Amino acid sequence: MSLVRLNIKGISYSQTQNGAYALILNELDGDRKLPIVIGAFEAQSIAIALEKEIRPPRPLTHDLFKNFADRFDIVVKQVIIHKLVDGVFYSSLICERDNIEEIIDARTSDAIALALRFDAPIFTYKNILDKAGIYLKVDPTKEEDPDNILIEDIINEELEMEPSQDDYISKTVEELHNLLDEAVNNENYEKAAKIRDEISKR
Repeated sequence: MSLVRLNIKGISYSQTQNGAYALILNELDGDRKLPIVIGAFEAQSIAIALEKEIRPPRPLTHDLFKNFADRFDIVVKQVIIHKLVDGVFYSSLICERDNIEEIIDARTSDAIALALRFDAPIFTYKNILDKAGIYLKVDPTKEEDPDNILIEDIINEELEMEPSQDDYISKTVEELHNLLDEAVNNENYEKAAKIRDEISKR
């Protein structure tokens, strides 16, 4: 299976799930986005790593891991998002010490937070991107850059969010595809990810 390199496009607020965010990954040589639902702590840790000039007064958990790894000459060489089951992404850290490579299972949000700290590339398999990737439809009437996803405010605050009232199970596949297009157009990636996962189950 061929690997596809991803970069981090940003983090979007969840409009439907309290305390959750959507991490948006983008294929390096294409236009597909891969939204991954993550928690508030992981979103904060990733946002701090993205904003290089921000330094927390004490190390976060992922900073502690990085410091620990540096002290013992352990390097995270790359992160691979290798599996998608029932809407949950599974990832691995490819680590190296003394020219010996080890593969460590990790939550995707933790793996990406660490990849940022080690400047390690992020990959997924083509079949996962084919299954879970979405295309962002650009509205030419809008002047905003559709890839300009806010990450700054989540470092110090959380927004009030409304719980989801949508029951996707009762929707037809055609209705789900229409809802998916609408969610993507509105840049509601967390909702799009939920709809996409429901379509994948059918």
